[in-house]
Amino acid sequence: MILDVKDLSKSFGGVRAVRACGFNVSEGKITALIGPNGAGKTTIFDLVNGFLSADEGRIFFRGYDITNLSAWERSRAGMSRTFQLSRLFKNLTLRENFGLAIRQNDDKFWKMFFSKHDEHEFDSRIKEAMEFLGFKKELGTKVTELSYGEQKLFDLTRAYLNPHTMLLLDEPVAGVNPVLRESLKKIMLKLKERGETILLIEHDMDFVHAVADRVIVLDQGSVLTEGEPEKVFHDGRVLEVYLGSA
Repeated sequence: MILDVKDLSKSFGGVRAVRACGFNVSEGKITALIGPNGAGKTTIFDLVNGFLSADEGRIFFRGYDITNLSAWERSRAGMSRTFQLSRLFKNLTLRENFGLAIRQNDDKFWKMFFSKHDEHEFDSRIKEAMEFLGFKKELGTKVTELSYGEQKLFDLTRAYLNPHTMLLLDEPVAGVNPVLRESLKKIMLKLKERGETILLIEHDMDFVHAVADRVIVLDQGSVLTEGEPEKVFHDGRVLEVYLGSA
């Protein structure tokens, strides 16, 4: 396993958002974290990524205890994340945004703007990733010119370009049109074929069923059940937390 989460707990004031939550993620697989609104999915994502600090519990990544590492240290360790709402450097072009992702750990990044060799190397690498992920835009485009769907592809491409061993994808198909949703499904399967390890949050159960190798269901901050999609989606407890006991 590449990620092992042990007994995580997190409270906000008097509200306990995560309760002794534990699960693991296997390398080279797509694992989906699902649950009704308020189940604790985003909080757990933020705990794993280092955006929040856990009150209790431990997080192990590639065999190392990263519980007390900051978000940027976890990124350097190999975690790369997208967000439900893309976080853009609005005054920069696509090329400049992607360059920051590629060179985030390297002070040589700024030399890219002055070296023709580095420019060619960067552009080739970026264009290869964009082609693989189906993101068709000119590198000189300002990110403020992107549509919502294009922002989703931009965020995924940026995460993919960031040196990583695991991708954390926050609702990759939320709010997109059916055509882009189908494209993203194919992209997820292509990433899996390349051996990428992916942990994702998603509300679209058809999408999860189509791409995930394993599904972890959360309820009130704890793991309710987990397993292969076919098994999980026919579990009466899962239907109850989504639809109600009636």
